[in-house]
Amino acid sequence: MKIKSINPYTEEINWTYDSFSFEECESRIENSRTAFSGWSSLVVEDRTKYFSRAGKVLRQNAEIYAEIITKEIGKPIKQSRGEIEKCAWLCDYYAENAAELLKDEIVDTDNEKSYVTFEPLGVIFGIMPWNFPFWYVFRFAVSAMCAGNVCIIKPASNVPASALEIEKIFLEAGFPENTFSTLLIDSKTAMQIIEEELVDGISLTGNIDAGSEIGELAGSLVKPLVLELGGSDPFIILEDANIERAAEVAVKSSFLNTGQNFTAAKRFIALEDIAVDFIEAFELEMQELKIGDPMDKETDIGPLAKKEFLDSLERILKDAKKKGAEPHVYGEEHIKGFFFRPTIIPAASTDMKVCNVEVFGPIAPVITVKDEDEAIEVANSTEFGLGAEIWSRDLERAQMLAKKIKSGFVAINGMVNPDPRLPFGGTKKSGVGRELSHYGLKEFVNIKTVVVNK
Repeated sequence: MKIKSINPYTEEINWTYDSFSFEECESRIENSRTAFSGWSSLVVEDRTKYFSRAGKVLRQNAEIYAEIITKEIGKPIKQSRGEIEKCAWLCDYYAENAAELLKDEIVDTDNEKSYVTFEPLGVIFGIMPWNFPFWYVFRFAVSAMCAGNVCIIKPASNVPASALEIEKIFLEAGFPENTFSTLLIDSKTAMQIIEEELVDGISLTGNIDAGSEIGELAGSLVKPLVLELGGSDPFIILEDANIERAAEVAVKSSFLNTGQNFTAAKRFIALEDIAVDFIEAFELEMQELKIGDPMDKETDIGPLAKKEFLDSLERILKDAKKKGAEPHVYGEEHIKGFFFRPTIIPAASTDMKVCNVEVFGPIAPVITVKDEDEAIEVANSTEFGLGAEIWSRDLERAQMLAKKIKSGFVAINGMVNPDPRLPFGGTKKSGVGRELSHYGLKEFVNIKTVVVNK
């Protein structure tokens, strides 16, 4: 089977690759298991030196990697550059802190000595999405490998070049061969790899359907699992918010990567006293967006990553119109490229599909509510619980409301923006487990208790 990388702006084929057979995957995984023996025997301080070098490789070749991202998914080039820098920052963080975060924990008990130690599990399988093709892979692999595991990944089918380039980065940074490997395979082969118990843990960033299927299989095999399954993040604007600043961040949060972001603000919930003012400010900010060639450094909105996403968004918009919505659309039509014009729905209702599913594109519904209690009720009304944003000048009030929101991340007067120093993950159907910080570092380890007596 051929795997094609298609440019969403030109609609032309970037690169074509042969997919791997199951037998090729078995061989590569066996090589990874052999590499695990040597990699896991290194002390953490020796492993982290490699990540410091990986960060340097990323920065030295940042423009090359950014252009690959933009050619594969249509992400504006300035955002692709930011993605590469964030990966380098992640490498720096764990290079500097992993040894301290993984050191044995001494516990005072009745024994002569008691401690907790963290031991790697083996080969960890990452099933990765396309929308941040470098960041999500590094977010998964760096922490798992710092802990002494080796990693294999199945990238999304539309970003094969990005995935293969990442494998080269680890090799260029001097990592032992087979500590990180890319498998160009379909979902059926990925499931077979899990079923055959070729791996020791699984991490998936994807949708609920894939998460449920893999979660069921991993559970039946008693394999450790981390799932990040997206969200429908609420963006709450209280009556005492800085409206101009909230609108500025709302556009960035909603339309980053053309809205194709798990942590994008996807439902704007405004108190009725300021709803009109917020919508006006939001629309003014939207008018400043430049839509077009993603290779242009001035572009803010590029094409969607795949042609089929256009139909999905049109269906969501059609449902909203059927239920009374009058969308405001910005920008000019593009004859070529998978473009969907940024759209705001200023009087959205909670029965609209746009307010209940994970919308992956530049559509921003605004729901008006009477008070903060209704705002929290609406915020918590979906099956997702990944991130949330609250805007208020009263920080104590905002923090009290943050406790009531069912999500893994709450940003007050700011964006939901994953940070290597902070744990990231969701609740409800947004997933299980955590990535980043010391929590993510310890997801794929055996947390072993040791007691010592004379």
